[in-house]
Amino acid sequence: MKISKKCQYALKAAFELAWRKNSEPISAQDIAKAQNVSVRFMEIILNELKRGGLVESKRGNEGGYALAKDAKQLNTREIIECIDGPIEVVENNNDEISNGNEAFKILWKEINNAIIKVCENNNFANLVKLEETIRNNMPLTYNI
Repeated sequence: MKISKKCQYALKAAFELAWRKNSEPISAQDIAKAQNVSVRFMEIILNELKRGGLVESKRGNEGGYALAKDAKQLNTREIIECIDGPIEVVENNNDEISNGNEAFKILWKEINNAIIKVCENNNFANLVKLEETIRNNMPLTYNI
């Protein structure tokens, strides 16, 4: 399983919305700038997340995007599956019959379940808290 760049940017977009605490809608341009990605690509990603029911949009001068639910309720699995589809380490191939086939089916399922559990246990509120903790514990650097 490999997370696509598009999905990585979708995760970062959701993080950006959670980071700003949903106080008011954030423009695709602001999200793109904060995450260092093109505005057009970010608009495509945000529209996919909107279709998936994970973000909401508001039109107009005060418009932009916001999380569709509280950051505590939104986990990384939802974003990954919205953009890249179901989490699978190995594609399920029932046609293949060979030694070890059944044992490996169990192994792949355990690996899938472990990845899914990690993704489900990491909501965006916790990721924001983690980022804040890391930033607060970083030593100050002064450039002259």
